[in-house]
Amino acid sequence: MIFDESGPKSVLFVCTMNSIRSPIAEAFMKAELNTANIRDVFVDSAGVETKDIDGFAIAVMNEVGIDLERHSAKDLVEAEFDSYDLVVTLSTRAKIAIEEQFKTASFATEHWPVPDPSDQDGKRELRLEAFRVARDDISHRIVQRFFAK
Repeated sequence: MIFDESGPKSVLFVCTMNSIRSPIAEAFMKAELNTANIRDVFVDSAGVETKDIDGFAIAVMNEVGIDLERHSAKDLVEAEFDSYDLVVTLSTRAKIAIEEQFKTASFATEHWPVPDPSDQDGKRELRLEAFRVARDDISHRIVQRFFAK
């Protein structure tokens, strides 16, 4: 497991608005850490900008038993970057912002390009399916990166 003495003790997930992808990643990571009974890893999320949590994100996370309703969005200014070991960007805009604003930072970075499900037009079920795809992609990446044996 990655969470040994050399693993990250703090992880920040960053996307464009901190309203869909990064809150989903934060919630999944916390759930996996809880399941593994790991208490010494700090996880948070932020956005290049902020927007209230998306209702579709709440809905698809409720489907897997995770509540996002109390999520409060924060931006890059609010995130204290010097306290993270690893920053994971989930959108191209977030990747560019981190590269430009934190050139001399000491944290490691990874980019997981997850398409923005809010770009999906159409009826409710089509939109929900796009959010499910993003949710499942993020969940799979977290398990593979941090919890695969």
